[in-house]
Amino acid sequence: MDEPTSAITDQEVEILFKTIADLKKKGTGIIYISHKMDEIFRIADDITVLRDGTYVNSWEAKDIDNNTLIKNMVGRELNEIFPKIKVPAKDVVMEVRHFTKENQFEDISFLVREGEILGIAGLIGAGRTELMNAIFGLEKPDSGEVFFEGKKVEIRRPSDAIRHGIAYVTEDRKNEGLVLEMGVGQNITIASMKTLSSGMFIKRQEEKKTIDDQIRALRIKVHSPRQLVGKLSGGNQQKVVLAKWMMKNPKLLILDEPTRGIDIGAKSEIYKLMGEFVEKGNSIIMISSEMPEAMGMSDRILVLSNGRLSGELSREEFVQEDIMKMAVSYI
Repeated sequence: MDEPTSAITDQEVEILFKTIADLKKKGTGIIYISHKMDEIFRIADDITVLRDGTYVNSWEAKDIDNNTLIKNMVGRELNEIFPKIKVPAKDVVMEVRHFTKENQFEDISFLVREGEILGIAGLIGAGRTELMNAIFGLEKPDSGEVFFEGKKVEIRRPSDAIRHGIAYVTEDRKNEGLVLEMGVGQNITIASMKTLSSGMFIKRQEEKKTIDDQIRALRIKVHSPRQLVGKLSGGNQQKVVLAKWMMKNPKLLILDEPTRGIDIGAKSEIYKLMGEFVEKGNSIIMISSEMPEAMGMSDRILVLSNGRLSGELSREEFVQEDIMKMAVSYI
């Protein structure tokens, strides 16, 4: 089973784990691939770590703890899984007022400040992605207003959002964020060709320098900028998507499940990149179904339940049980 819980609800995870327990009782052997530590320690009898295509070590699950396992997975000590950089929140960069779309979300209002990571929590189907799609211009809301940097803006299509300084990394990087048959460099520059061109001609030296700078800045592991992006690991693919949008110098970056399906080492690097991004005065909205991630990286969390805003918590108020109660409050 390869990442079987990456896109299912907590209730469905429980059904899966019961099924696994029943299979074990019948004598079935299971290889279970996951980057989620709690799952591994809950169901595994033996644990094997592979890193960069190489065998690292094996243990009985009872003989290894979480910190030792993480160290073996990433090849170094992790003092913090979530390297949260404390950035004082400043002026409001975006305000959403009374956003509504029938059967998707209803009367949603919130604001995002400079230097802030705003987490969006809720169960799958709560309307989180649909709301971000509408803000970015991928869908049209029935009603509502968006104010960006103090001015009311009309976002009818993604190009409008990009022009105002909003970028969006969708949850499906392979189908919506990347062209897998193209090289890493081409994927990085694909959204910025206007700035790298003069008339009909591409400024090749400027393009090469830009690609090299992005690969270095985001620490993308690649043999060559010409390497097909489809051949990279999930973590490096996600960094390529981030690099593509970083080239647009956005003020607000929307991240939908930014670390889904990638290993804990790559997750930590992406968290660092997020911290560096907001440290410069930019802002992030992060949708996450992983509660430790949402609580570890967010300055505030908005909770959606069945298309409605059911709660808002500051970092000092984060309690997992409270967030979960809010997530089911309108179901």
